[in-house]
Amino acid sequence: MTDYPTESGFLTPLPAYPVKSMCRAIDHPTSGKDTIARIKDAMMVYYNHTGHADCLGDAEENDPYGMFDGWDWQACTEMILMSYGIRNGSVLPPEPFNMTDLLDGCRASTGLPPRPYWIPEEFGGFDIAHVLKRTASNIVFFNGLRDPWSSGGVLKSISKSIIALVEPKGSHHVDLRFSSKDDPDWLKKVRVKEARIVAHWLSQYYTDEGMGHK
Repeated sequence: MTDYPTESGFLTPLPAYPVKSMCRAIDHPTSGKDTIARIKDAMMVYYNHTGHADCLGDAEENDPYGMFDGWDWQACTEMILMSYGIRNGSVLPPEPFNMTDLLDGCRASTGLPPRPYWIPEEFGGFDIAHVLKRTASNIVFFNGLRDPWSSGGVLKSISKSIIALVEPKGSHHVDLRFSSKDDPDWLKKVRVKEARIVAHWLSQYYTDEGMGHK
């Protein structure tokens, strides 16, 4: 999700293309040649890229790396249907999805009644292409295919004004991050394309309103 082409600090300080850095750490470990050393060197890319941490995490802090916080709140109050279970055969222990347990946990953590069907009620059901084509306009959906969340994104344009931009090398909302002199050409082109689309919409709006374009 944070496999950005430049250095970033979205969840934690990371180098450019951190997945490649982790692979290099596994292939060429510096703290030993055994499996544990390789895993440790790869994890240090994420947890201590700057080298400033004396130890990993803080026993007094529930979320020392900023991975949850407000997301837990939003997931419980608005986005419960994005939750998932873990099947047998993955690298993690199996944990089947259980809606009852999920709702109970959300009530306990937020003190509010969960809204498991808020998304389909608010945005019009499960066939988003059908709904948006009838009710929406002037939306750009950007998805980078390095981002695992892209599998649930809008990957095909729905109409002339509901446009999907897909970049195989892109990661999570990379187009919205601050620009950098180190940005690759593909990212620069994505931002130019988005700016031109929005500029066209604004020009069309002012023309329709009879104000002209200034």
